[in-house]
Amino acid sequence: MAGGHTIILIQPGPNKSTRTYLDYPSAHHAMDGLCKDFERKLRSLNPSMATITYDVVDLYAYVDQMADISALVYAPEPNAYIPCNKEWIKKQAYLHLRNQGGKNWR
Repeated sequence: MAGGHTIILIQPGPNKSTRTYLDYPSAHHAMDGLCKDFERKLRSLNPSMATITYDVVDLYAYVDQMADISALVYAPEPNAYIPCNKEWIKKQAYLHLRNQGGKNWR
């Protein structure tokens, strides 16, 4: 997965005061962080489950339920941050999970 320094901009709820950002050294790390946040949410919803598994459709639903999510990915050429939308995030998350070889993913 290509991409330099990455900032994920998230608004989880309808209230603008829920806006926040997550800062990662690369797009790969950003997708790993997004998946880990989703796994934390699953664990909090299912505390008695020893193992959490999920499908990419579940991750897509998690991303889609956010009021807003986008990314800014640094590109050395043109020495700028490139804005990326929700669909880009979902595609990169899918590629990230696929490259993990199915760790906690069915």
